[in-house]
Amino acid sequence: MKALSIRQPWAWLIAAGYKDIENRTWSTKFRGRIYIHASKGYDSSFSPSKLNIMLPTSLARGAIIGEVDIIDCVTSSRSKWFFGPYGFVLRNPVLHPEPIPCKGQLRFFEPTLPR
Repeated sequence: MKALSIRQPWAWLIAAGYKDIENRTWSTKFRGRIYIHASKGYDSSFSPSKLNIMLPTSLARGAIIGEVDIIDCVTSSRSKWFFGPYGFVLRNPVLHPEPIPCKGQLRFFEPTLPR
């Protein structure tokens, strides 16, 4: 299965079912299930108080934290999470009970997971 690296807290927001679209500067024709990889980076510009969302006190980084289906790639959306230029429309999120340590990469990648 492919994976996509996303900075925290965005990765957690997707896996936990809050965020229904992932913004990218590139489009994709890929449709299907992917792993959500929480990269080692953190987006410090995120303000949870603006969205009235309580984040966990600790967010995993450098790990697979969940899965989601990509069902479309759009250039406009009514989602409050869309700011483009491309948005991967997401459905059926699952937050894994435990993070799986894994190195991330740019774009889609095939992760090497422990057995």
